[in-house]
Amino acid sequence: MSIFRTKDFDAMRAASATGGLKKVLGPVDLVLMGIGAIVGTGIFVLTGSGATTAGPALALSFVVAAFACGFAALCYAEFASILPVAGGIYTYSYAILGELVAWMIGWDLILEYGLVTSAVSVGWSGYFQSLLSGFGLHIPVALSAAPGAIPGVTTFFNLPAFLIMMVLTVMLSLGVRESARINNIMVVVKIGVVLLFIFVGARHVAPANWQPFMPYGMNGVMSAAALVFFAFIGFDAVTTAAEEVKNPKRDLPIGIIGSLAVCTVLYVIVTGIMTGIVPFTQFKGIDHPVSLALQFAGENWFAGFVDLGAILGMSTVILVMAFGQSRVLYAMSRDGLLPKKLSALNGAGTPIVATWLVGIVFGLLGALVPLQVLGELANIGTLAAFCLVSLAVIVLRKKRPDLPRAFRCPGVPVIPVLAIVFCGALMIFLSAVTWIAFTVWLAIGLVVYFTYARHNSLLNKG
Repeated sequence: MSIFRTKDFDAMRAASATGGLKKVLGPVDLVLMGIGAIVGTGIFVLTGSGATTAGPALALSFVVAAFACGFAALCYAEFASILPVAGGIYTYSYAILGELVAWMIGWDLILEYGLVTSAVSVGWSGYFQSLLSGFGLHIPVALSAAPGAIPGVTTFFNLPAFLIMMVLTVMLSLGVRESARINNIMVVVKIGVVLLFIFVGARHVAPANWQPFMPYGMNGVMSAAALVFFAFIGFDAVTTAAEEVKNPKRDLPIGIIGSLAVCTVLYVIVTGIMTGIVPFTQFKGIDHPVSLALQFAGENWFAGFVDLGAILGMSTVILVMAFGQSRVLYAMSRDGLLPKKLSALNGAGTPIVATWLVGIVFGLLGALVPLQVLGELANIGTLAAFCLVSLAVIVLRKKRPDLPRAFRCPGVPVIPVLAIVFCGALMIFLSAVTWIAFTVWLAIGLVVYFTYARHNSLLNKG
């Protein structure tokens, strides 16, 4: 049996129809789910590091990252309209590129979604502790951060990061409808906070702070783009909910492209205002750059609202990415590539074992590993996934031009090739340590495939 065996499209659709997941999501839910996954640590935390890397040209860095995501989003939208099945790019790869490629991309998604939840939980912890300090309350230093996260300070465990993962895992266990309602409320609140920042901050912009606009040249812009790319991770998580969407062929493309477009506009405006208020050199070492800009402008009364918006914003990112992670595990388990327990559903139609496994494992990672390490590893996993889905669109147009497509990616093969070029360029600017860790993770995945997944695959068993 070939390691490149593919799953039948009709069989996959039939399996999804009887899988037990509940079809309760509409287009508004999906757009808000995408925004919920995107707007979080990237805008509230990493914009500080990005500003010190690119200067005021950080807004341009966001545009570069948005182009990489936008080209990939068009490819995702075509697949989502053809094959509305849980698992996102893992499922698409299984139908087009074969089992080994699907396994590796599923293994890659475990890294991407899991590390995003861990990284965002660390950012959430920072803003939560900032909010507590405003009331004179403090977490014990030993339990305030991961080991080695704060130079010269002895820390052992990031307790707030772990606890928020546990709380959100309980919420996910209640069911997708309930999780979507909670997400929608929090997204509306955090977008309101972002818009209020734009309104308040615009009055304090000093155009002189935008000079020089590109102090570190194009190299700085691209390095910052590779870093703040993390801010866009999440729109692809919308595709993992395909089996729980009422009208997936219409609504999934709306959710993917709509959420990405809204967030790109917000990011460019916010970073422009932020670097217009504060000289970019003053963001060095700052993990709350948006509230710093307001403090710098003398709007201290509103800085607390930003902290609250950041806390809600990052909560929705964790919620949606943990949701996506559990659905990838569910799909891989249903195909026999992972243990069957991971596709067991509770009464609410939630893959309960997969949900809690994600919560506990990546909650512990967030509590024990510093943010910078988590962020770069999540970025490289996502960029690899985007390259693969773009390649798969080209392959599918050649292999199955007859398939009905409710949404067609325009300009094939040019758009998918541009997605691969942009994403590949950003990968080059990631650190050597990140590349080594990613290679090791993929090597472990190959070992697991050939020792377990290949033999237990449902396709292998006929």
